[in-house]
Amino acid sequence: MNEDVTRTSLTPGAILLTGKVALITGGGAGIGRGIAMAFAEFGADVALLDIDTQAAETVATLVRAKGGRALVITADVTDRAAVRAGITRVVAEFGTLDILVNNAGGTRPVPLLEMTDKQTDRRIDLNLTSLFTTTQAAAQAMIAGGQGGAIINIASIEGQRGAPLHSIYAAAKAGMINLTRTAALELAAHNIRVNCIAPDCVITEVMARNAPESLTPAFREQHASYFPLNRAGNLDDCAGTAVFLASPMSSYVTGVTINVDGGTYASSGWTKDKNGKYRLFAKDI
Repeated sequence: MNEDVTRTSLTPGAILLTGKVALITGGGAGIGRGIAMAFAEFGADVALLDIDTQAAETVATLVRAKGGRALVITADVTDRAAVRAGITRVVAEFGTLDILVNNAGGTRPVPLLEMTDKQTDRRIDLNLTSLFTTTQAAAQAMIAGGQGGAIINIASIEGQRGAPLHSIYAAAKAGMINLTRTAALELAAHNIRVNCIAPDCVITEVMARNAPESLTPAFREQHASYFPLNRAGNLDDCAGTAVFLASPMSSYVTGVTINVDGGTYASSGWTKDKNGKYRLFAKDI
């Protein structure tokens, strides 16, 4: 019988990243840090491109403690020349580039009618334009290496729904999701897969610092009704998905966006009351 029909050779080793080199933008904190630690745990060497050198060096130390090589590149992802130079350095020092995680980004709440040109440009540059630079430069390095690769974009669930006070950020993340599809098609001939992760609420250092109440049991209990899986996300939720998308386990997956949101996009206004029953647009939850 044809091998395509009978093949059952998948093993646990298919999830490993042993011998792979990954570059993570914004790898010094939050979701980027979580992915960096998971990649190291699964065998990859990790380069961290971050504007915060100290934070990235802290993560690099943790990566080395797990037995992996680590490299810190201090750069702002909106600085195209610095990004390209950083990717060149990764290849020069590690010999290859197999995985890119476009994680750097961010926003602050501003009403649409009050958004300045400077704020608009910064949000677009940080959350979308920079994606072109890193993706293009990394893909060129992967093609030169001749082994293909995996590109993972960290978008947001806000790229798939309205986001009051975050209009430009949400629009940029929607653009990231669409660019993921287009890049997947153009790069498929080079065996480079491009996929996207769209998180919702994930507890990070920034949230803990700006909203310390988010770490309390009261917060978790109050907000559980918003999440079908009864909790906000954590770094491992995103990191596990990234490991899957970076590994041979997902060798036939490209051009997709995986919502790592605990079911909030699916719920679309349905929340649970105190008895655990769903109600549409419930106020007294």
